[in-house]
Amino acid sequence: MSKLVPPHGGGNLKPLLAPLEDRDSELSRAAGLTLLPMTSRETSDILMFALGAYTPLDGFMGEEDWSGVCNDMALSNGTFWPVPVTLSAEAELGDQIKVGQEVALADSENGQIMAVMTITETYRPDKSMECKKVYRTDDPAHPGVASVMRHGPVYLAGPVTVLNEGQFPTQFSNLYLRPAEARALFEDKGWSRVAAFQTRNPMHRSHEHLVKIAVEVTDGVFIHQVLGKLKEGDIPADVRTEAIQVMIDNYFRPGTVVQAGYPIEMRYAGPREALFHALIRQNYGCSHLIVGRDHAGVGDFYGPFDAHKIFDEIAPDALITEALKIDITFYCTSCYGMATAKTCPHSAKDQIQVSGTEQRRMLTNGEAIPPEFSRPEVVAVLQRYYGSIQSQV
Repeated sequence: MSKLVPPHGGGNLKPLLAPLEDRDSELSRAAGLTLLPMTSRETSDILMFALGAYTPLDGFMGEEDWSGVCNDMALSNGTFWPVPVTLSAEAELGDQIKVGQEVALADSENGQIMAVMTITETYRPDKSMECKKVYRTDDPAHPGVASVMRHGPVYLAGPVTVLNEGQFPTQFSNLYLRPAEARALFEDKGWSRVAAFQTRNPMHRSHEHLVKIAVEVTDGVFIHQVLGKLKEGDIPADVRTEAIQVMIDNYFRPGTVVQAGYPIEMRYAGPREALFHALIRQNYGCSHLIVGRDHAGVGDFYGPFDAHKIFDEIAPDALITEALKIDITFYCTSCYGMATAKTCPHSAKDQIQVSGTEQRRMLTNGEAIPPEFSRPEVVAVLQRYYGSIQSQV
């Protein structure tokens, strides 16, 4: 019997990917169905359905589930769920689609059919309410709010069968671990207490310190990076992967860390998204999620530790995966090393705040990166990348 945490919802993993032998014929059949274009976030959600990362969902949410998630972080059957997973359509198309109809879902960016879906419900959501509840704001300057508002006014619900995983399994063959595969890997290593570290950036010294704290109190750490669409200016996944790997190879004991990736698109929902990340990592078999400063935040929309506090506000049985809450990390010149606000007794003048934003600025301007910010092997990878893009200007 597995010693890993069970999937969310208490049952088995529920990957919604069609069997390989059925996909070609189903794709041919889907080409004759009404085509519904998906945004990049919706396409990302389809890929997460395929993996089983959204277990126990079987498709996009109906109005009762959507409302329950927005207001109470619970599906209509009472299962905890912190963030809506919905499919939208423009009014002209959405109003034509009928309950019981089967539609083909296509990636609007490349036209590829990704899935088929049987419509069980259509509805018009109160998007302002959704944003205020989930993002704690309806300010269009928030990228998550802007995304919701760009989506069509009609939401469609129903079970999906995924027929296509796009380029991810081949483009990221060394990173693309499905939840079932991650669980098998952890069990092979003899891990039962596994901490996940979510990142969309190369790892600087603060990130490294967070992971090393987790290594001390668990069997191993799952560095799980975002492979979905990122913000403008973010480091491409292949460069990020190389930078993370050189850090692992040079500064971690072998066998304590695994690097992988998944195709989610960030919502930047701050505290709610921290809960969502924990739920997903429970499906991957992780007992803990490392939650540092301003997890999944953006701008000044959330307090630095709002994502810590929200784990104390949910019911004790809502999630099995726990938050590994870690204070602000920095390099202390008097401690001669990395520290946190909880461990370092020195004043702010001794503390070098390690910032990914500041590091990107220095790299863009060709400035030297101090060793207190990043390991030299990591810096070399990033400098090579920034040099290549500047030579193209």
